[in-house]
Amino acid sequence: MAGELTLGPILFHWPAEQKLDFYARVADEAPVDTVYLGEVICSKRSPFFEQHYDEVADRLERGGKKVVFSSLSEVVLKRERKAIEGFCELDSHEIEVNNSSALLHMNGRAHRVGPMMNVYNEATMAYLAKGGATHFSLPVELPRVSAEILAGKAAELGAGVEVQVFGRASLAVSARCYHARAHGRTKDNCQFVCEDDPDGMPLKTLDGNPFLAVNGIQTLSQTYLNYLTELADLQSVGITHFRLSPQSQDMVAVAQAFRDVLDQKTDPDEAEAGLCAAIGSIPFSNGFWHGKPGHMRV
Repeated sequence: MAGELTLGPILFHWPAEQKLDFYARVADEAPVDTVYLGEVICSKRSPFFEQHYDEVADRLERGGKKVVFSSLSEVVLKRERKAIEGFCELDSHEIEVNNSSALLHMNGRAHRVGPMMNVYNEATMAYLAKGGATHFSLPVELPRVSAEILAGKAAELGAGVEVQVFGRASLAVSARCYHARAHGRTKDNCQFVCEDDPDGMPLKTLDGNPFLAVNGIQTLSQTYLNYLTELADLQSVGITHFRLSPQSQDMVAVAQAFRDVLDQKTDPDEAEAGLCAAIGSIPFSNGFWHGKPGHMRV
């Protein structure tokens, strides 16, 4: 079994020192092929780490990893539009577009399309490919039947196709920051309260049951997506790249578990036992792939 293992951008507001340590370990130890860098959720977080991008990219590349830069998923303010324009001028690395505002500036240049873009059918994929898209990360909620159709179209277009196989699933982004509001603050005066929740702020139902997680303007699943036992099926329908979304647990151990299954060194059930030991008590889900409610484990 072959396949490219990728590490998505860090979605959470981790301190710069934590990110630097994280990427240093990924560079030296994680068996991933591609690493996505960039602030995807909130532009206010960007100044905390953007001065380190060149250093981190160089370290990752010396570790044998391909580096791709990811754009913001929500572009509202003038400064964000200006930032996207500058982002699209980047020519040192391949870029991943997560908001359609970037397409205006691409002018046919080769780029990747991220999972925050709504690529739900072949016509959309073909249109974006005509504009320079060479790789598609499918929305996390797509079931197997849809992924198979889109993977077939991607193969026809000569494009790569990627699916998230681990980590909290991104369900929605909003113009408002619920993370700030939950602490009695406004989005403009949030005081970066999201930094207090390195894997997202947990939400519960009125009955006290775990429900979702909030990361700034982003709503995430409470469960961790886990497609270890589905990897062979994903490959059978034409998926070429498998994305791990960073969480605060041991992502090197997570990457090793998925790498061992992709390389057929370990049985998926055996690898999952090791994954559970690395992650702890967070429940897993795979419902989306099976056409079931996303929070379910089939």
